[in-house]
Amino acid sequence: MAAGTGARGRRFEPGRLCLDLLATAPGPLGEGEQLDGPARLAHWLYSSGAVPPGTALAELDDTWPGRFRRLRDGLDRLITAELAGEAAPAALEEVNARAAAPAPGVGAVHRGGTLVRVLSTDPGCGALLAAVARDAVELLTDPVARARLRRCEGDACGRLYLDTSRGRRRRWCSSAVCGNRERVARHRRRAKAAPDPPP
Repeated sequence: MAAGTGARGRRFEPGRLCLDLLATAPGPLGEGEQLDGPARLAHWLYSSGAVPPGTALAELDDTWPGRFRRLRDGLDRLITAELAGEAAPAALEEVNARAAAPAPGVGAVHRGGTLVRVLSTDPGCGALLAAVARDAVELLTDPVARARLRRCEGDACGRLYLDTSRGRRRRWCSSAVCGNRERVARHRRRAKAAPDPPP
C-alpha cells in the first residue's frame, strides 16, 4: 500500500499484525513515534485491524502506549535475531509471556447485511498485547510464513514485511516510497556516470 493511501492510510501494508506494530516505531526516513499517547495508539489499534471499528476502548489510558512500545521493542529484538539466525532468549521469554495471556474473544454479527467481526468484550490492554504476541509466535513458528519474512532493502529503511509477491522478488516495504527512492537514486547515479556530451 502506498504511503498515506488506501483504506488504512498507512505508508505500507506489512502483512501481519505484529509487523504492523513494528512499523509504528520512529523510522530512519523521518517517521516519528506513532504510539506517543492514547489517541495515537487507539488510531493504530483501529487502523491495523487489531480491534474492529466501533469497538469501545473504555480501559485505554496513559499506560497503554508504553506497554505496546515495550512489546514492540521485544518483537524487534526477537525477529531481528531470528533473521540473523541467532537467539534472543530475553525477547522470546517476553513475547511468550504476553502470548500466554487470554486474547480477546471474537465473533461475527450481521451489520448492514454483511457479517462483520466483533470482539466478545471491550478489550483490555493485556488482551490486545496477547493478540499481537500470538501473531508473532504464529509467524515465527510457521515455516511457510517465516520464509516470506523480509527486511526492506531501501536505503536507511529496514522495515519488515511479508513478501507475498509472485516469485518472491519484492525488495521494498513500499514500492511507492522506498522503491521509488531507489529508482530515483539509480537514475541519478547513471546520469552522473554518463559522459558529458561533446561541445
